[in-house]
Amino acid sequence: MIREGVYLGKRYEILGRIGSGGMADVYKGKDHKLNRYVAIKVLKSDYRQDEVFIKKFLSEAQAAAGLMHPNVVNVYDVGQDRGLYYMVMELVEGITLKDYIEKKGRLSAKETISISIQMVTGLQAAHNQHIIHRDIKPQNIIISKDGKVKVTDFGIARATTATQTISTSVMGSVHYTSPEQARGGVVDQKSDIYSIGITMYEMITGHVPFDGDSTVSVALKHLQEEIKSPAEEVPDIPYSLECIIMKCTQKNPGLRYHDCASLLLDLKRSLVDPEGDFVVLGAAGGDTDRTMVMSTAELEQVQGRGRAGYDDDDYDDDYDDDDDEDEEDEDERLRGRRQGQYDRRGRKKNDVNPDTKRIMRILMIVAGVVIALLVLFLVANAAGFFSGPGIVATKEETVKVPDVRGMTYEEAEKELKKHDLGIKKASEEEPSNDYDKGEIKSQKPGAGEKAKKNSTVTVVISSGEAAEKVQVPNVVDKSEAEAEKLLQDAGLKVTKGEPQNSDTIAAGNVISSDPAANTEVDEGTSVTIVISLGKEDVKVPDLKNRSAADAESALAAAGLVGGASQDYSDTVPAGNVISQSPDPGSSVEAGSTVNYVVSLGPKTQTVEVPDVLKSYPDTAEQVLSESGLNAVYGGQQYSDYPEGTVCRLNPEVGVKVEKGSTIYYWVSMGPEDTGDGGDTGGDPELE
Repeated sequence: MIREGVYLGKRYEILGRIGSGGMADVYKGKDHKLNRYVAIKVLKSDYRQDEVFIKKFLSEAQAAAGLMHPNVVNVYDVGQDRGLYYMVMELVEGITLKDYIEKKGRLSAKETISISIQMVTGLQAAHNQHIIHRDIKPQNIIISKDGKVKVTDFGIARATTATQTISTSVMGSVHYTSPEQARGGVVDQKSDIYSIGITMYEMITGHVPFDGDSTVSVALKHLQEEIKSPAEEVPDIPYSLECIIMKCTQKNPGLRYHDCASLLLDLKRSLVDPEGDFVVLGAAGGDTDRTMVMSTAELEQVQGRGRAGYDDDDYDDDYDDDDDEDEEDEDERLRGRRQGQYDRRGRKKNDVNPDTKRIMRILMIVAGVVIALLVLFLVANAAGFFSGPGIVATKEETVKVPDVRGMTYEEAEKELKKHDLGIKKASEEEPSNDYDKGEIKSQKPGAGEKAKKNSTVTVVISSGEAAEKVQVPNVVDKSEAEAEKLLQDAGLKVTKGEPQNSDTIAAGNVISSDPAANTEVDEGTSVTIVISLGKEDVKVPDLKNRSAADAESALAAAGLVGGASQDYSDTVPAGNVISQSPDPGSSVEAGSTVNYVVSLGPKTQTVEVPDVLKSYPDTAEQVLSESGLNAVYGGQQYSDYPEGTVCRLNPEVGVKVEKGSTIYYWVSMGPEDTGDGGDTGGDPELE
């Protein structure tokens, strides 16, 4: 096990183990180059010296690397670091289909079909790249938290251009393995379709069709025994789904769906017409509809292969070489198995004369060919092959929704079926003045609108009651509770649309209603209201150390308003932002005010007392003030300076003082005539 924090390829950090398989461990990791979380599959230490397993591991990466599809777990990178072979894949947060089945017991028919459609779509992408998965099982199907189904683990996948016979080292889990894969025969996309059928069987019944004490006994059941119809355990299974499962799990590959596209077509149709009899159970030459009995040599080959070991994740039982008596009993039971005695509904077949059976088989082949040609013609005609030159290719087929208002539910169901659409009844009936009881009052999508083929139309049935006309009250800018009360008091139903941001309507109040205010509608009509989330939140930019002008520009670009103040700072240069509120990265409503403080520089500054001697008092006071000093008149005294000019400063010229300090100055009275001191002003510093 790799420790957390270890880097692979100087790029992928190991965050913790999230799973373990037969030959590799899977870790959650982080790709620091692209800043995303990934899954990292690392080959176990037991196999790092085994060239066969290393090739098998690298072949998985090569097989899956070319697949980029929403229903496939994508492979991003593969590499080797310090003897560790690793593969980097898409990280899917979710649950395996196996765990989901165990959690629910068994799945509903609709859920089974929906999951199968996505699973088959992903597998079709692999088949289109000529890649056969070979190990389809619920453990290799992941259902993400948002409901997306993804196929993973192409560990034994192989391109169809390579040899198609397989050895036991690349055999998939035995409970889902096709007969030809268990026998060591040719494996193609029909083998994957068999495994899909077994997986669908498990989804609808809650268990696999064949189980046993060892992998060999299970493999032999795939080869020797008929699969019982799931209808025997789930009587309410839709007929079309039962037929799809039985067609997928035919022992003769020629009787299965020939590709995923055909299977997808029937699965989608089953959603719309669950009880439809549209699944074509084909036929092949010879007695291929009967269970095939293996020869003694083949039996021994499979049993010998079983001793070599199947790659089965569900069972750890090893085949016991010494248990010869049990092996002989198993052989006897298999040889004595009755063959082909039950039909696909689990009912016992009538004994049929071989000649009659042969004629019936020929007729079935002919009917199958005719039906296939008819279907081909209809598909080609719908695609436009016969409407003009060229082929019309559409990404997704749509149909025009017919108007079924005024019809009964049964009439509408038939009409919509003609247009390849399904029908769904709304949970409650509604009164109507225009339609009688039991008739369809409204539909969604509406008449004439375009809808996807095989989608569903929801209809509302009229209760037949006379509906009074009422006006929709104005609930705009009302609180949610007040709006609901106003609408209910008016005899209307309330539904809620997706909440939206609004620059004008306060959070929790109604932005709009549909139908709008004052519209006249039937009593009981549903009115959809949209609730305001308030102004859209924006992130507060980081203003610190920006100039005041830059700060205002950043706030304006974010849709915010600035509120500036000033303060001294010993660390932030004058003119730059010291702090802000709210903090950078906070979420606030658009238009909110962000307060910030601009630096005035250090609070304490020193200046030299300028030389203003011999200047007149007005000039001296101006110079001192411009230097950030406070000039105060100190008096007069005799001096050699011209009369009326500044003759003395305190503090003296050149002395460094703090800005804002007081500087006293004295004005000269001219030279003294008597020789006596004539200081009339005194020295404030001495006083």
